[in-house]
Amino acid sequence: MAIIVEHEKRRREILEKALDVFMDEGFEDATFQKIADRCGITRTTLYIYFKNKKEIFNYSIKQLLVEVEGDITRVRADTGLNAVERIIRVLSDIIDRLEKSRRLLSVVLDYLLYLSKSDTDPDSRVRRRTLRLRHILATMVIDGIRAGEILPVNVKTTDDLLYGLIESAIYRLVVLKRESVGDLKEAVALTVRHLGAGAQIAAKTQ
Repeated sequence: MAIIVEHEKRRREILEKALDVFMDEGFEDATFQKIADRCGITRTTLYIYFKNKKEIFNYSIKQLLVEVEGDITRVRADTGLNAVERIIRVLSDIIDRLEKSRRLLSVVLDYLLYLSKSDTDPDSRVRRRTLRLRHILATMVIDGIRAGEILPVNVKTTDDLLYGLIESAIYRLVVLKRESVGDLKEAVALTVRHLGAGAQIAAKTQ
């Protein structure tokens, strides 16, 4: 067990150092050797943990998504929250995760620009990565509608709106380099509460 824990600890250390290389060099110019050098290990040792730089990059993204899904699972299991409160909490937690991961997001943006230069559609790559997250958000909206806590809105449109707020947070953090996105979290809460307030008004008039 101790060996497994140590192995995972080393992987995380490599990921942190690799992010520095990606930030300094850009995804295209970052090499496996440069990552090994930054970690103070040989390429042979680095191969024990990762096959290539793309696997390192993909693992970083996977770790972030796993953490986000863990947050969502905890919020959805909280029976003390109604549908509106759950969605607000989930989006707020996601934005907090993004704020803590701005270095990784900068590398992701660089990678997407790299893909666009190589005639690869970056949007399709992003959609595949975020399909599960979008599905979870849509499911939460549906649950709220069924419980009568959210207006019977078009689920796809609402899902696009909620996901758009997440994209806005990424834009502000990475492109505009805002120190905080607290104002966006307030906008998220206002938007979602409006859906809930509309449902309450509709229920009273029936």
